[in-house]
Amino acid sequence: MKDFERKMSPRRNIDTESWFIECYRRYQGQPMKILIALYKGNYHKFVLAVISFFIKHACVWVLPILTANIINDVTTGNPNTVRNIIFYTIFESVLIVINVPMNYLYTAYKSLATRYVETGLRKALVRKLQQLSISYHVETQSGRLQSKIMRDVEAVETLSTQMFLNILNIVLNISVALIVTGSKSRTVLVFFLFAAPVAAITMVSFRNVMKNKNREFRKEMEETSARVMEMVELVPVTRAHALEDEEVRKISSQLFAVAEKGYQLDVVQALFGSVGWAIFQIFQVICLAFTGYLAVKGSIQVGDITLYQSYFSTVVNQVSAIVTLLPIITKGVESVNSIGEVLLSEDVEHNEGKEELSDVAGVFDFEEVSFHYNNNENQVLNHLNLHVEQGQTIAFVGESGAGKSTILNMVIGFHMASEGKVLLDGHDMSQIDLRTYRKHLAVVPQTSILFSGTIRENITYGCEHVTDEELAEVVHAANLTDLVESLPKGLDTAVGEHGGKLSGGQRQRIAIARALIRNPKIIVLDEATSALDSISEKMIQEAINNLVKGRTTFIVAHRLSTIRDADRIAVIADGKCVEYGTFEELMDLKGEFYRMKVIQS
Repeated sequence: MKDFERKMSPRRNIDTESWFIECYRRYQGQPMKILIALYKGNYHKFVLAVISFFIKHACVWVLPILTANIINDVTTGNPNTVRNIIFYTIFESVLIVINVPMNYLYTAYKSLATRYVETGLRKALVRKLQQLSISYHVETQSGRLQSKIMRDVEAVETLSTQMFLNILNIVLNISVALIVTGSKSRTVLVFFLFAAPVAAITMVSFRNVMKNKNREFRKEMEETSARVMEMVELVPVTRAHALEDEEVRKISSQLFAVAEKGYQLDVVQALFGSVGWAIFQIFQVICLAFTGYLAVKGSIQVGDITLYQSYFSTVVNQVSAIVTLLPIITKGVESVNSIGEVLLSEDVEHNEGKEELSDVAGVFDFEEVSFHYNNNENQVLNHLNLHVEQGQTIAFVGESGAGKSTILNMVIGFHMASEGKVLLDGHDMSQIDLRTYRKHLAVVPQTSILFSGTIRENITYGCEHVTDEELAEVVHAANLTDLVESLPKGLDTAVGEHGGKLSGGQRQRIAIARALIRNPKIIVLDEATSALDSISEKMIQEAINNLVKGRTTFIVAHRLSTIRDADRIAVIADGKCVEYGTFEELMDLKGEFYRMKVIQS
């Protein structure tokens, strides 16, 4: 793997992901310049590929000349005909044998260069997705992003092959054909050149239509990818409510929409290709008649008819190939632009140049904090004031939409205050490098997010050099000991996709263990015990109690009984803290919290 990576790397020392993003910024709106710039440091591989192609293809270019010479020798009675035939045969055979190693080198150099860009683009997209704000991910369907990473990058790789190699190959084929033809008959050369303007007119006439159809098809494919991902995630819900037919109907409708756009694109491409082919075939028939006439007149030798016919066929086929490539090029250009939609997005979290934190205590102050989402002026938080001491556990309660989760997102640093300040140990969170802060943070979300690995891998995610003793302590603190001991492979048991082989409570305790292993200073718990049975809730509550000891902890909970031991409880309504105190203090107040507790009793 490392040897191949080194072989694929560019000649110059380039930070691939940064350079690719810079290419898009520097040549914004110029997809061809972007494509060329992406290959910086790899141009020599294309040069070697073209040289290899020239050598490997020599047998094809030389054969019409040898064929014409043999026919001319035979028809003119050349006394050296047999000797010439032997020489031509050996010479052509050598060129054919050379084709094999040259074809290998051609493919190797071409593939190394194009696969470098293909891999680099996917890496750049992955890195950019890690940098984009949470708001961007919330507003963008994951299926669309997946389509860009897989389908669009593949289309760009195909475009690279067509642009840098096939078109160069086409140019070489046409150049050789025209040079040989011109050296033997300028009259025939002039006739050949009539094909070029016809090809240009054909291509220009279809270009804009092809571009529009490709854009429409690409957007419909992205929408379909997003819908299919949603459908797969909803299968349990769909099956539970006997809505299979309804879901099939919805997806079928989207699939027919894609099919319609694809059909329109196919028809345009087919019409484009067939018109070009028909025009060039007519020219080839005319060429045969024209060169036959010149042979009858004595202007050319009889054998030259096959030479000109072969080279004209080469010119026709190569220009036809350009016509055929246009749909692929149009699709690739559209994919270059599609990738740019992600790489050029400015909705990123900026940390460079900001204050780095070596340690945190966990003191938070919300000072007149207001917040609203982009393109929405409605305030989610409205002049919120709150002080949280180091090591304190504070719970947020309130109706849905009151702003509780928004407060947690501001603690994590996903959102910044529209007005006011959020201070961490006296530092304005908008002015610190959040990456250095989050090393001291652990989050346990409402829905446990596990990946398709083992229990051990999920617990130690992002933590290196964890000892077996440390892991055992965390497993015990998270109430996972009985589960681990009951499994044949223990900690090395695979959890399945999204932890599908485990119960909700088991997944949540693994998420708590993942938080514990980080030994954080600050904990964020977003309804960690919601939708669980009483036994699982009790086990998780014990694990949470072990987790929050001595750490500043923020909890959102709907079950008020689970936050009885919190140091402070904040009742959030309309983006404000309307009540604040201990469980007993708020119950004695007989206000909003008391009313909520009575309803749940």
